[in-house]
Amino acid sequence: MSRLAVNYAGRLAGAYLLSITAAVAILIPLGGEALTGAQHYFTTQNIVASAVLVAVGTIVVTVGGVLNISPTLRWVDSGHEPDDRQRKGLTRMLARQSVLLSGTWAVSGVISVLLNLGGGAGIVVATAFGVVLGGSAATGIGLLLTMDIVRPMLAAATQVTERLIAAPGVWARLILLWLLCSALPCLVIVALVVVKSNGWLIPKTASVEIAVLIVALAAVLLGMPTMILTSRSISDPIGEVVDAMAEVEKGHLDTEIAVFERSEIGRLQSGFNRMVAGLVERERVRDLFGRHVGTNVARRAIEEGASMSGGVQEVAVLFIDLTGSTALAASHPPQQVAEVLNEFFHIVVNAVDAREGMINKFQGDAALAVFGAPLRSEGAAAAALATARTLGEQLRGLPHVDFGIGVSAGAVFAGNIGAENRYEYTVIGDPVNEAARLADLAKTSDRRILCSSAAIERADDAESAHWTPKGSEVLRGRSEATKISAPGV
Repeated sequence: MSRLAVNYAGRLAGAYLLSITAAVAILIPLGGEALTGAQHYFTTQNIVASAVLVAVGTIVVTVGGVLNISPTLRWVDSGHEPDDRQRKGLTRMLARQSVLLSGTWAVSGVISVLLNLGGGAGIVVATAFGVVLGGSAATGIGLLLTMDIVRPMLAAATQVTERLIAAPGVWARLILLWLLCSALPCLVIVALVVVKSNGWLIPKTASVEIAVLIVALAAVLLGMPTMILTSRSISDPIGEVVDAMAEVEKGHLDTEIAVFERSEIGRLQSGFNRMVAGLVERERVRDLFGRHVGTNVARRAIEEGASMSGGVQEVAVLFIDLTGSTALAASHPPQQVAEVLNEFFHIVVNAVDAREGMINKFQGDAALAVFGAPLRSEGAAAAALATARTLGEQLRGLPHVDFGIGVSAGAVFAGNIGAENRYEYTVIGDPVNEAARLADLAKTSDRRILCSSAAIERADDAESAHWTPKGSEVLRGRSEATKISAPGV
């Protein structure tokens, strides 16, 4: 971590030296006869004194940078979560570094004036130009140079608190870029021309062309790195959002972006995190909803805004009921009974899902499956009959219990039933009752599976070929006989 402190302090020192370059670019052309008294700056004694001031200022900025970041590095290095005092200290670190850089410039300017009191107003004006330009450049460049070092620490300090650092927004950063690279150099040039043309401080006979040329050149040379740093301070966090969006698109919903500043960029990052949290919650609810009502019902409810008012449509119904579960519960521990039932329902759900059916409800040790609703299907009857045959083969190996399966088809009402704040998607109609009665009757049949002629008539020829007519039967609670078929041997 000491290397990080040196890196941070070195960047502050670099920002300070770059700002000196900008100031010198203005003061050098004023060293001749352009600004009355400014030539006092360019004596051998003053050049030596200025070099000493630059060296001392660089040392002050470097040492101050180390002291500024050291309290933060202590808790970062330890791996501990910062307390409130440490968080507050970190969020004020950028403000302290700006004060350090601008304060060093201000003190250096005061010392320069005191060393050159004989220069008169010209010295004050030249020094003011240098301090304003140099101090502004040092503060802005310092913020931009150190942001990528400070950002991870700020993110770590603010992730468990709502305290965010007040950072300039995109508009403010672009205005700062304009001020440093365009407005301030242009104001200096305008000031030189106006002052010279009126004979204030600068004789009318003096030449300021070289001064104007160098100021413009300094603006171009310093503008490039400042523009790059400013654009990176905007593009880097936006790039993080873009990369995070790509991760979410791949299904990585645990993606999160660190947020630490109160600005448009911070709001964009926090908005992304809230969006992902909403997606996670939506997926969780959808998964939970789908487990209760079936994935097809859940998908349609989401697509239709949970209205699903319903209507009459053609479906196939499969009803399956266990026998012997009561005796099983009386003679075996509850845990073993639950294991048998879970295995039973696991087989049923997988078989129904395999042919795009829907488990409409579980009723104790029975299950009602619907094919053709809520998603309409032309092959609903064939799918229900094929599922019944598959279940007949898979459930025969289930220990301790027996079963009966009934299949029917026809027109039913399929939709939401219930109160406005509590819906249940279900199917209502004679095919449902017929399938339940066939399941009861199937418990005593050889293959434990029976279907009505309505299901056979609606199935395709390939599936119908697997079924053999077994005559007619008056089912419990009905007055007319039902033609019954069973799987062929």
